[in-house]
Amino acid sequence: MKIFHNKSELSYLTDKLKSKDSRIGFVPTMGALHKGHLSLVEIGLRENNVVVVSIFVNPTQFDNKEDLKKYPRTLEADVALLETISADKIIVYAPSVEDIYGDNVQSQSFKFDGLEREMEGAFREGHFDGVGTIVKRLFEIIKPDSAYFGKKDFQQLQIIKKLVALYRIPVEVIGCSIYREDDGLAMSSRNARLTEKQREVAPFIYKTLKSAKTKFGTKSAKKVTEWVEEQFSKQPLLELEYFSIADTKTLKPVKRKSTKKTYRAFIAVYAGDIRLIDNIALN
Repeated sequence: MKIFHNKSELSYLTDKLKSKDSRIGFVPTMGALHKGHLSLVEIGLRENNVVVVSIFVNPTQFDNKEDLKKYPRTLEADVALLETISADKIIVYAPSVEDIYGDNVQSQSFKFDGLEREMEGAFREGHFDGVGTIVKRLFEIIKPDSAYFGKKDFQQLQIIKKLVALYRIPVEVIGCSIYREDDGLAMSSRNARLTEKQREVAPFIYKTLKSAKTKFGTKSAKKVTEWVEEQFSKQPLLELEYFSIADTKTLKPVKRKSTKKTYRAFIAVYAGDIRLIDNIALN
């Protein structure tokens, strides 16, 4: 498996591949890979000649320095996992912070038509500036034909689509289904940090989302939100940060339901100092 740490060397290879009309897929990750990541890579391999997987813990999208410090870094294990899928059609890009940012580790400032101010944006200052900065740079380095993102980060997915449109970046952004554990917990690199007791109660997040979806069929968004808040108030190991029922296009909270719009329920929960997010389509 080819592993690159230098953007110039990687760009040289991807330019060479594109000159031979090879399709390049791209899966951006922060490492600590799991089956959810692998599912994105597998989709990419079906639709492209090669897939570039970036493994980079991006400092500019962390509003919590302690979270950045504790984020798992497991490059050797990640590469071994990818090799179980393909050793010759996957390219790994594992850059240093310096290779991406030089000596200026700062985010570009973006405006995504208000998408960046909702939910995650409201609770994580500067987060989507960091996301936009790193994804834009990776697109410029790799020049993929298509890029694959999980819908667990649905807000991020919508923002990446907006980024591509605003900057006219020639890449197709593809959203892929949320990959879950057998008990429903959305797969996340952060799950590995959960204590045994936290891991036991964490599936409550998805269970609550499914119940909220059922209730949304007959109740208002306000009533469903109040019900969710009440359920989490009874869970001592889980702290609800936010629950929002929002329009999938604008991500703004719904005030009155319309049959002409599609909605999703979004949630962020703390288990100790570990932050977990999830969402579910409502209609």
